[in-house]
Amino acid sequence: MNTTIRTAIYPGTFDPVTFGHLDIMHRALGLCDRLIVAVALNPEKHPVFTSEDRVRFIVESIQEDLERIEVLPFETLLTEFAARHQANIIIKGLRAVTDFEYELQMGLMNRNLNDTLETVFMIPSQEYFFLSSSFVKEIARHGGDVSKMVPRCVEKGISKITS
Repeated sequence: MNTTIRTAIYPGTFDPVTFGHLDIMHRALGLCDRLIVAVALNPEKHPVFTSEDRVRFIVESIQEDLERIEVLPFETLLTEFAARHQANIIIKGLRAVTDFEYELQMGLMNRNLNDTLETVFMIPSQEYFFLSSSFVKEIARHGGDVSKMVPRCVEKGISKITS
């Protein structure tokens, strides 16, 4: 009997987390025993929310899965982060062909840096296929309703930055 724990990492900026991200997180639990949601601290992306806010939004949104999901900030190479947390799977969400081209290159580079890592591409459920954090921020900036796109905690956080 194999008792090795399969640990996966779902990295992203999550600025902010959307129902599409949460969909991938919940479905990724079917592929691993433990999921680490790795919140990237990448200042080049100019996030609207602090890393603390982004981590908090995710934690508040996944309360029922906290036994199997851990949310951590990171600013190292993903391969180093994976090795430190004994992860052997990287989960990446894909919405479009352009996502695939970029993520394929990234997956190949990660495998080059650490050949024990497997990248698994997941597509969101159909109802979230159109959804992106960038769209959410743009809609919110113009006073649009984002309640069907993000958890309530994010909706509250967005209202604070757009008022």
